[in-house]
Amino acid sequence: MFSLEPFLDLPLIWYSLIIIAVLLYVILDGFDLGVGILFPFAPSDTCRDRMMNSIAPFWDGNETWLVLGGGGLFAAFPLAYAILMPALYIPVTLMLLGLIFRGVAFEFRFKAESSRRIWDYAFHFGSLLATLMQGMILGAVVQGIDVEGRSFAGGSFDWINAYSVMTGIALIFGYALLGSTWLVMKTEDATQDWARKSASYVLGYVGLFLGIVSVSMPLMKASIRELWFSLPNVFFLLPIPLLTAALFVLIWRDLHTGREYRPFFMSIGVFLMGYLGLGISLWPWLVPHQVTYHQAAAAPESQSLLLVGTAIMLPVVLAYTAYCYYVFRGKASHESAY
Repeated sequence: MFSLEPFLDLPLIWYSLIIIAVLLYVILDGFDLGVGILFPFAPSDTCRDRMMNSIAPFWDGNETWLVLGGGGLFAAFPLAYAILMPALYIPVTLMLLGLIFRGVAFEFRFKAESSRRIWDYAFHFGSLLATLMQGMILGAVVQGIDVEGRSFAGGSFDWINAYSVMTGIALIFGYALLGSTWLVMKTEDATQDWARKSASYVLGYVGLFLGIVSVSMPLMKASIRELWFSLPNVFFLLPIPLLTAALFVLIWRDLHTGREYRPFFMSIGVFLMGYLGLGISLWPWLVPHQVTYHQAAAAPESQSLLLVGTAIMLPVVLAYTAYCYYVFRGKASHESAY
């Protein structure tokens, strides 16, 4: 059977593709989930209309990357999927219900009149639930999954603990930062002024939670502590926290000096730095500290076939996404155009 294994490190390629897909999901769906988190706190219905219109062309396409990440894990790393899914069935199901609920609310709100307020809150709580579950999944995975042999050996509610709740709340503030800076870029007048204040407020909480996660991970795992604080690693990795601190300063200054575009891209930079630090800490584990990406890989023939299809379709999806953002550039209005 056809295989690219003699020419390419297929597990590494698929590991990288899944990492990139998850990152794109976090950034792209993160800002529209953040808009949903902030939605009921907007000062007027006109502001809420602007907020909704700012993400209307993008929100459903942004979730494409979640499908690629989950589907890629299932197809390219079936062992990791077989371990992680039983451990995370409940939060994954709740996350998907939240995404479905907010999608339904999104569609109904544009057509509703007397029940619009109900759909406003449905959009908010669907976004909140999906974000909380994503953060709790992250916290549970970072702490490690109980594995015996090739199977999950823990309980159905192992994912619920103080640390995972903390990471869930942290992600809520993180997405709120992306959402508020997106609104600074895409709206104007009262909506933009409110978004600036919201971004300034949540920025401090994002810094606080990022600091807690950065300190707690080395404390939980001696291997992570050795990686970050041993010589000469500390000198190679020091730019990551320094750049993160610089990005926080830039965001704060930009929010108070009238810049519209840079705060959003600097917020993405904060997520990139956090994601990079997380990736370095967990390398090369796919199921942290239990199964590496090489151990979890599917047969080379399967990964080769999948890679051929992905090589054809992924550029198409990227091009379509870029074109969509180009076409709908500029400020959003409060008038319904969905």
